[in-house]
Amino acid sequence: MDSLLAILIDGLVYSSWLFIIAVGLTLIYGVMKILNIAHGSLYSLGAYTAASLTGLWLSLGYAPMGSFLVMLLSAVLVGAVFGPIIERGLLRFMYGRDEIVLVLVTYALFLILEDVIKIVWGVNPYFLYQPYSLLGSFEILNLTYPNYNLLLCIVAIIIGLVLTWLLQKTKQGKILIAVIHDREMASAQGVHVGKVYFLTFTLGATLAALGGVLTAPMISVQPGIGAETIVLAFAVVVIGGLGSLPGAALAAIMVGLVRASAVHLVPDLDLFSVYLVMATVLIFRPKGLFVTQEQRKI
Repeated sequence: MDSLLAILIDGLVYSSWLFIIAVGLTLIYGVMKILNIAHGSLYSLGAYTAASLTGLWLSLGYAPMGSFLVMLLSAVLVGAVFGPIIERGLLRFMYGRDEIVLVLVTYALFLILEDVIKIVWGVNPYFLYQPYSLLGSFEILNLTYPNYNLLLCIVAIIIGLVLTWLLQKTKQGKILIAVIHDREMASAQGVHVGKVYFLTFTLGATLAALGGVLTAPMISVQPGIGAETIVLAFAVVVIGGLGSLPGAALAAIMVGLVRASAVHLVPDLDLFSVYLVMATVLIFRPKGLFVTQEQRKI
């Protein structure tokens, strides 16, 4: 019983983390048809910014609970600064080009940002362990878990619900869906497509940074974390179906539970488990679990 419960809890926690790091990538691809490899660097920038600013906050003796607000502001700061710079300064000149070209452009940007991170923060690891232990822990049967894991689950649920509400219940969401289905027709109807792209990429960048911010207290923040993360985020997005929000959520749950099972039952398959799920799904559903509607070519 303890093993099954541990698999379930660990799987849901890992699923929540996967969804948080992948949802921004899903959103950007769904609207802009850009597989943003630089998503990994935005994740790293969020982690480094949170480690620096929150560490400074705590070192100055301010209220420890205020560190969570500083972490949130760190994500907003990274998204508000780098999102507009990347979208307005680079990507807007690439719209309409082949998706492979956009992948190569964002991959080049990923490499550049990784070097920028090393120049600014160096290669030594940063540690932000205080928020992880600040919330205490809870017990279920004979198992003890930090409450920070609950925070990850709550944040993932909130992000999913808010994005679903924005897309389905608001005027801006309907405009966004119109742009997704037919950019040219939406533009002919008076929709400012450039503005939609700008806001979408900025939101996606903020979500990527938020993933890094929330991960920072659980790991040592060091060069290379972005590369590991983009691979996992990409796997979740592919399994769920490129651009599908429900697909990303379901894929995150599947991968999380399978990985937790592997960790507890067959540890040697830990790293392989993610790709096992992806390969199995793609054999039967080559376009992922949820296939987004594509433009009809005339």
